[in-house]
Amino acid sequence: MTGPTSMVLVFLLLITDKIVACCIRSGKLKYGPVIQPISDIVPFAAMGSLLIYFAALLLIAYLGWGVILYILQPKLLYSPVREVSYTPAEVNLEFENVVFKTADGMQLSGWYVPAPLESRREKYLTRSVQVGDSLLTGQFTILFCHGNGGNMMHCLDSIDIFHNLGLNCFIFDYRGYGNSTGKPSEEGTYLDAESAHKWLTEEKKIPPDDIIVFGWSLGGSIAAQLASKSKVGALVVESTFTSYVDIGLRFYPYMPVRWFARFRYSTLDYIKAVHCPVMLIYSRDDEIVPFEFGLQLYEAANEPKEFVETFGSHNDSFLLSGEIYKNAWAKWLKFLEGYKREPIPRRAF
Repeated sequence: MTGPTSMVLVFLLLITDKIVACCIRSGKLKYGPVIQPISDIVPFAAMGSLLIYFAALLLIAYLGWGVILYILQPKLLYSPVREVSYTPAEVNLEFENVVFKTADGMQLSGWYVPAPLESRREKYLTRSVQVGDSLLTGQFTILFCHGNGGNMMHCLDSIDIFHNLGLNCFIFDYRGYGNSTGKPSEEGTYLDAESAHKWLTEEKKIPPDDIIVFGWSLGGSIAAQLASKSKVGALVVESTFTSYVDIGLRFYPYMPVRWFARFRYSTLDYIKAVHCPVMLIYSRDDEIVPFEFGLQLYEAANEPKEFVETFGSHNDSFLLSGEIYKNAWAKWLKFLEGYKREPIPRRAF
C-alpha cells in the first residue's frame, strides 16, 4: 500500500499507541480474558482530546500531501528521457536529422522521415473497402506530437506505420526532451509545436492543407491547441485527456485539483475551436485515460469528425489493435483525399 492509505494506517497505529499509553498510565487498563467497555478504559474527555488530536493529524497530513503534489506537478507531468539511443534506421527507414529553433530561442531536435517511393496503404484496407485511386505517396505529412514520457525514439513503431501508409512524418522532441534544449512547460510545448509547424511550411515548403497534426496522450492536447490556432489539413487525437484538471481528478479525487492545478492542457476547449477534419482514437481498455474522455471530445468536435474504438492498454493499443488501427488510418486518408478535392462540410466516411 502506498500514498494516503498507508498514511492513514500509520496515524491509526499512532492513535492506538496513544490510547494504550494513556490507559496504562491511568491504571484503567486491565489484562485478562474479560473485554472492558471503552468508557471504563478511556474517559470521555480524554476520548474527545484524542479525536481532536487525530483529526488535526489527518488535516496536517492532507495539507502536507497537497503541498507535495503541488510542488511535484511538473515532475509528475513531464518525464523526459535525454538519451536518444535509437533512430528510424533501426526499422530500416531513411530519415533527416533536423535541428530548428523556437520563437523564444530554444533549439529543438527532430526527425523527418520521407514517405516511401511507392505507397503500401492498400495492404491495410479490408476487402470490404473500395480503394479506388491509390493515394499519392507523400501527399500528406504527419506532424507528430508525442506523449509526456521518454522521447521521440519511443515512437518508432508509430513512425513505421505512418511510413507504410505512404505518409511523410516529422516528429520532434519538446524542450527538455532528448537533445532539445530547455525545460518543459505548458506554454513551451505549445511554442515547440508551432515552431515544428513553421519548419514544415517554411523549410520543407509543405502546404498547411497537407499537414495532419497527430498527437498521442499529452501530445493530443498540444496537437489540438496547434490545430485551433494554425491552418492544418486535419487533426488526429489518440488516447488524450479532456483537460489536465480532469485527468488529475481521476487520479486524486480526494484533492481540490481545480484549485491548485498548475497546468491547463484543456483539450476540450481547444477541439471546439478546430475547423478541420478530426479523428479520435480511444481504447476501452485504457488504464490511464478513460474511454469516456474520447466520447466527450468527439461530441465537442466540429464536423467532419470520426471516432475509432480500439483495444489494448494506454501504451500499446495501437499495436494490439493491429488491422483495426491501420484500417482506420487508411480509410481516414482516403476520406481526406476526397475532402481536399471538394472541401464541403460533411461527416467523415
